[in-house]
Amino acid sequence: MKRTGECHGARFIAFASLLFVALVAEAAVLDRQRREFVIPDWIEIVDEPVAENSKTIQRAVRVRDAKVTYDGAQVWRIHASEAQKDLVSNVTMDCQEAGLLSLWAGNDTAVDVMVRSEEISRVSRYLGQKDLQYQVVIEDLQKAIDEENPSLSEEEMDELEGRKGHRMEWTSYHRLEDIHGYLDYLAETFPDVCSVVSIGNSVEGRPLKVLRISNGKANAPALWIDGGIHAREWISPAAVTYVINHLVENSEDLEADYYILPVVNPDGYEHTFTRDRLWRKNRRRSVGSLCTGVDLNRNFGYRWGGMGTSKDPCREIYAGSGPFSEPETNAIRYFFEASAANFKAYLTFHSYGQYILYPWGYDKRVPPDYADLENVGRQAAAAMKKAGGANSVYTVGNSATTLYAASGGSDDWAKAILKMKYTYTIELKDTGKYGFVLPAHYIIPTAKEALAAVMVVTEACKLL
Repeated sequence: MKRTGECHGARFIAFASLLFVALVAEAAVLDRQRREFVIPDWIEIVDEPVAENSKTIQRAVRVRDAKVTYDGAQVWRIHASEAQKDLVSNVTMDCQEAGLLSLWAGNDTAVDVMVRSEEISRVSRYLGQKDLQYQVVIEDLQKAIDEENPSLSEEEMDELEGRKGHRMEWTSYHRLEDIHGYLDYLAETFPDVCSVVSIGNSVEGRPLKVLRISNGKANAPALWIDGGIHAREWISPAAVTYVINHLVENSEDLEADYYILPVVNPDGYEHTFTRDRLWRKNRRRSVGSLCTGVDLNRNFGYRWGGMGTSKDPCREIYAGSGPFSEPETNAIRYFFEASAANFKAYLTFHSYGQYILYPWGYDKRVPPDYADLENVGRQAAAAMKKAGGANSVYTVGNSATTLYAASGGSDDWAKAILKMKYTYTIELKDTGKYGFVLPAHYIIPTAKEALAAVMVVTEACKLL
């Protein structure tokens, strides 16, 4: 009997222990149900893109991108003799494909490339083997980035907004919120002259805000002006907003209407502030690829997918899955299809290199009225030099011949499909000392050059 009692006691203790564990586990489950699950800030839940014929929505969890740094990276200029032009092009392409460098700018005589610290010795040896000469243009790229934009403090920005009604000024580069806030302020403050319309949304849902500036004169010629199609080209939206400021302040003298989209690529632009200063494309997630982004200036529907583009989503010149595949470019197309304005000019501001380029970009050809484009372009170049001084020399010419071939560009589309008379891509400062990381104290001098070009083209439009 004693053994039997011991067995019953042992069983009871074991059962009680199991019951206790179960109750604790159930309480833990209930407690977990009551607590709100907080996703760590380094994890992001995203909608995964799916094929068009799929009815399912896939979700994915991924680690957020860390902020990209360029410690030790340099910018080099590779020089090409007459006999080395094809060699430089081939070497640059091979190195890009191998991930050894990133192309910044270039033409037949010189190419600017960014080389990360871990690849410097390898790329240097390779160029030496090919007997190609180069010079270091930016010794420490991260240092240049760190010093580029000494922005105002939050207190200074609040004081500015309290005094002026908006946060825009032109001694620093501003975030998208400030730019859009400035447009809204102008529309609210000067409703007889300014109005704002969102012509669509970006991939990530940000509005594409166009400001119309007009004093209502009948049959006035209209000009389209945009900036920021390539995210890293900060001087472009800065210059375009400066042009806006001048036009509004002098609106009583206006003899043309202006439709201005300061930031064509708002997602990419914000990404350059928060994650990667040198990001170029939009933020489209490509189906079947780990790479992100479409070059919006290869995505327009004229000669799409031709020379100067790529079908590889990992390339910076990826043209997208088809013409107007991106909501940003599609919004511009639909805007023009619906607009009744008397458009005569299409000006798109980029950087860098100091060029005034006219179509065609898809091949080394020119439109029938290229002489008119050349003439007005030269007038604009003269005005820009007058506004900026001796270092403000702008080269005028056909895009593909003067710089490089690039199919699917907005300027070619505007000329061929919209039948715009004066269509220009203007590459602003500088010629390479700073490249895409132009210090903020150059904003106003560069913006004055952009304004001078706008005024010249406006005068030409009035004569049509």
